[in-house]
Amino acid sequence: MSEARPQEEQIRFEIRNQVAWITIDRPEKGNALTPDNRNRIRDLFRSLNGQFEARAVVLTATGEKLFCPGADISMDRDYASRPADAPAMAVGEPRRMMLDGQHTLMPSILDCELPVIAAVNGTAAGMGAHLAMMCDLVIMAEEAKFIEIFTRRALVPDALGAWLLPRLVGLQKAKELMLFAEDIPAAEAERIGLCNKVVPRAELEGAATEWAERLAQGPTKAYMFTKWLLNRSLDVDRHTIAEEESWAVELNNHTADVAEGIASFRERRNPEFKGW
Repeated sequence: MSEARPQEEQIRFEIRNQVAWITIDRPEKGNALTPDNRNRIRDLFRSLNGQFEARAVVLTATGEKLFCPGADISMDRDYASRPADAPAMAVGEPRRMMLDGQHTLMPSILDCELPVIAAVNGTAAGMGAHLAMMCDLVIMAEEAKFIEIFTRRALVPDALGAWLLPRLVGLQKAKELMLFAEDIPAAEAERIGLCNKVVPRAELEGAATEWAERLAQGPTKAYMFTKWLLNRSLDVDRHTIAEEESWAVELNNHTADVAEGIASFRERRNPEFKGW
């Protein structure tokens, strides 16, 4: 399959029933991400903020073997022009590539105003594992697995994994997973808190659809504030989160969905949330 395929085919995007589906579709490269793929995923997540067509997101991939093994290392990197006697890679250039690249992708998922579900169809390794773990909810096929693969290749973990993993499983367990770099089967990932649900592969899309469409019918702004507060709680002290929680509650109280939630309670009926 030709690498000339447009980005819209390699990273597919569609909205169904108010759920945005972002699908990595590069089977010819095992769903590894080029810089352009990475940037398209980032831009798609950013584009969903502040609009009303979608109210939940699913991030998934095609195929049965791989969700995403990380970056496509076969791709040539573009470096800035330089004097003839300059080194091929100057100190600071890899750092800048990371800050402008994967360190813009991962926050785009964390900071997305909509709830995001990862539907992990196969192996998610390295940056690919962190891509899934950044999502708010994770559903894995029974055959899927995570691998903190970096030290197998004498590499240092990247893509914010050293920040996220201890917050998900605790510091000692994160050290074990990253130092030994052993496979983490789906059942083990669920046991230690890296995923929410494990299903047969044939049921993965259905399970993700069920959760996503349920979220898409919910109070979108309340979800937005809830996600923001939970993510902020990883980084700030109790007094800061108390202040931010108070503002979030006050702002959310002005939404139409809060009025509907109260009215439906008083009228003893199911609420019909609009998302604003």
